[in-house]
Amino acid sequence: MVLVSPHKRQEYVSRGWWSEKTLGESFLDAVARHPQRLAVVDAPNRAAFMGGTPQRWTWAQLAGEVGRLVRVMREERLEKDDVLVMQLPNCVEMHAVYLACALTGVIVSPVPVQYRSHELTQVLRITGAKAALTANRIGKYAAADAWRELAANAPGLKRIWCLGDDAPAGTLALSSRLQSVAPLTAAELALRLHDGTVSAHDVLTICWTSGTEAQPKGVPRNHNEWRIVGTSVVDAAQLPNGAQLVIPFPFVNMAGIATSFAAWLQLEATLHHHHPFDLDVFIAQLRDEKVDYTVAPPPVLDTLLEQPERLDGIDLSRLKRIGSGGGPLANRMVEGFSRRFGIEIVNYFGSNEGAALASTPQDVPDYHQRARYFPRMGVPGYHWSLSNSEKIRTRLVDTDSGVEILAPGQVGELRFAGPTIFSQYFNEPEITRNAFDELGFYRTGDLFEIAGERGEFYRFVGRHKDVVIRGGMNISAEEMENLLLSHPRIREAAIIGQPDLHFGERVCAVVVPRDGHSITLPEIVDYLKTDCGVAAFKLPEALVLREQLPRNPLGKILKRELRQQLQA
Repeated sequence: MVLVSPHKRQEYVSRGWWSEKTLGESFLDAVARHPQRLAVVDAPNRAAFMGGTPQRWTWAQLAGEVGRLVRVMREERLEKDDVLVMQLPNCVEMHAVYLACALTGVIVSPVPVQYRSHELTQVLRITGAKAALTANRIGKYAAADAWRELAANAPGLKRIWCLGDDAPAGTLALSSRLQSVAPLTAAELALRLHDGTVSAHDVLTICWTSGTEAQPKGVPRNHNEWRIVGTSVVDAAQLPNGAQLVIPFPFVNMAGIATSFAAWLQLEATLHHHHPFDLDVFIAQLRDEKVDYTVAPPPVLDTLLEQPERLDGIDLSRLKRIGSGGGPLANRMVEGFSRRFGIEIVNYFGSNEGAALASTPQDVPDYHQRARYFPRMGVPGYHWSLSNSEKIRTRLVDTDSGVEILAPGQVGELRFAGPTIFSQYFNEPEITRNAFDELGFYRTGDLFEIAGERGEFYRFVGRHKDVVIRGGMNISAEEMENLLLSHPRIREAAIIGQPDLHFGERVCAVVVPRDGHSITLPEIVDYLKTDCGVAAFKLPEALVLREQLPRNPLGKILKRELRQQLQA
């Protein structure tokens, strides 16, 4: 399935930004070069959240698992352009799935483990998925049973594959099935690529994002779109071939896949999984593995800087850089890691749609600037070390007038164009039309201003889109407000982000009960969880009751005023 226009494909290939080589071909090349190099490693606590013994696969062993999975896909009649929805915690099997899909043309749609019936129903409706892959359990969540219930109302979903022991009736016990089949060899896998069935312009993944719309939106990305963002990670972190990576971000979206798959494959590296985030396990991985690169949210890095004794005795000599983002970085944290541990922090901004900036030591050596600013990439007159800076285009636009902002001191929406940016939302033409401006630039919904002595930086100011970002996960305020308004005892509702030390923000519900009624936070949470089937990470963690909500003359809720009231 090719979604990018022929004109763009031709332009990007002719410029050398894209190629005709698929990620499946790159994988087979890596296997041939380094068959005995360690490729993927499970988190040491895998048994606790998923079951099974933690695995350590070489590139040759990974190829064998991919070969088995491709054979099962064929036997189950999963064909090119069919969609396979995958709900798994970070594990080695996910690498096998991504690679099997890269070799066969099956489209994999990974979803967060927190998604429940409310979100998954939307995913199935939009994708028309033919199969789903999950585990018997994910923590306390009986995932396979939940998917079996979903299948009853999804006629297009023909098969549910289940990893782990004791797969429930009505599902395919994938673990035992894979062990019963002989793997296709690397030569047999290559045949599918050589006959031209799969191209580098075919969609490989459909990831999910939430913005102002009251439902998840599918973001398709092809092989080339993943390869080019992988290159940006390698450039920003200055990673060597064969690097050891510990990546705790969920392996289902831009932050996770760009590093754990795209950059990993380019580097022919070793990927150590981590899930769910556990600081003690994370520190143990830094101690036990010779790590070259990792990523962590700002609160985790703040904790390690405040409690440096937790890293005592750990050899950090190879760990030169750590990626962070998803929220503001403290100047003292960026400087502190450099001075105390000799580790430079790379400040990232990005989205599933492919809009990405990186503030790196090579381009922004000043600690305070790196914590606050991003290079103004994609603007004539400024040159940066990252290769993608010459391929993308960015512009800052006043959201009221639509006029482009060219001078410091004025806030506007940051917009992107170029080969890293997605082409459309999957099966959502109207939302797609609204996502791009008249010049073809993607509207990020994020507010920045121009900064620096030469106007060379962008500074993040806030979000134009109404979302709460909790632990790196976007939560649509509109989606949650619509669900709250369906409660029989709620007359008005607003969702805002409440600052939080560990997650960046938590979900706060501001509610006006119906006359004569009262309501509590546990009652709201139970309703959203039980009646609406909402993912746990979206549930309100604070409740404020009001007699009325502040509104402008047109009736729109004034959330800035609401935040100010609550802060006061």
